[in-house]
Amino acid sequence: MNYKETSSKPDLYVIARIIKALKEKNRMNKTALATSTGLAYDKLVKYLAWMSAKGFIVVDENGLVILTKDGAEAYDELVSWIMKYVGQLKFPRLRLRT
Repeated sequence: MNYKETSSKPDLYVIARIIKALKEKNRMNKTALATSTGLAYDKLVKYLAWMSAKGFIVVDENGLVILTKDGAEAYDELVSWIMKYVGQLKFPRLRLRT
């Protein structure tokens, strides 16, 4: 099942939380990423499929999720837009594991 089959409107705050976690840790396995972003694993997998199709992330041969340059740039643009039009950026506290 891919992301298109479930929804065509991803939550941009969820996308931003995923990217923020990847920016802070560089690369993570899916379970750790789900935990650190507070997402259910199955929901995370759907978001990752969408993000992969957009070129924001890649999954390496070991199953680690890696943020691409396009993904980092998308995050910066998204945060800028939110700050300009919403006025504040609030994410739930991320729990990053080492």
